[in-house]
Amino acid sequence: MKNNILTLLLSILLSSPFLVKAQQIKFAFLTDMHIHSDSTLNQVEQRLKSLSPSIDFILSGGDNVDIDNLKSEDIPQGEKRMMQLKGLLENTKKPYHMAIGNHDRLPGTLRDGKNDFQIFERVFGKTYYSFTHKGCTFIVLNSVEVADKQYTIKQEQIDWLKAVLEKTPTDQPIVVVSHVPFLSVYYPVLEGRYTTADTFNNQKQVFDMFEKHNLKLVLQGHMHLYEEIKVKGVQFITAGAVSGNWWQGVFHGTAPGHLQVELAKDTVKWEYIK
Repeated sequence: MKNNILTLLLSILLSSPFLVKAQQIKFAFLTDMHIHSDSTLNQVEQRLKSLSPSIDFILSGGDNVDIDNLKSEDIPQGEKRMMQLKGLLENTKKPYHMAIGNHDRLPGTLRDGKNDFQIFERVFGKTYYSFTHKGCTFIVLNSVEVADKQYTIKQEQIDWLKAVLEKTPTDQPIVVVSHVPFLSVYYPVLEGRYTTADTFNNQKQVFDMFEKHNLKLVLQGHMHLYEEIKVKGVQFITAGAVSGNWWQGVFHGTAPGHLQVELAKDTVKWEYIK
């Protein structure tokens, strides 16, 4: 009887929300793979094989396979490469979660506003979604929607995000993934100018939606530059690129690499792995 009571108490403790939130989460964030050939696919395969076996899952930051620059007759080959990437991810035996980037869309000449993401959706599913892991909510955005020739988060996605946040406890840690950055110092640092180019145009509206929530970390891609920005207690990381300088080596000091992230109850740790 005593053993049964102890077993029951242990079970209750282990399943309690406090202990779930205290568990450590470790994952790999790979952005801007830009697969466009057998050789680049092979290099991504080697990167996936090099990931720590202790990670819980893999997160993509978008620009997985270069589709948007293909001719219409080459689209099937692009979709095949995306399927091959899916196979490589499945071979890791780790869960994986994909974000869409601008290069994962159909070419501009073939997009009609409704079919933009159809290849990504056929291979990987929804372009924006959320999931919970060990007491942390992960929100993957589609930041490559376009309105008035600018990247944006459209109203349908805003409404969806509002509904997600309404169901999320205000103290629950949140991690957001966005291919196009909320914030970046790319242009001031590299070109000496400030511009809204290559951020999505309603980023403040979206960021403000998290004001009463426990947003810990925003993971970004698109720029191929490694950046760390902390604002209002939120850590933003633009995580370089697996492809580096589009498979031509180092990009302005950022070598090809990926991010390994560890989350605990009150801490966020990360390392850019070349």
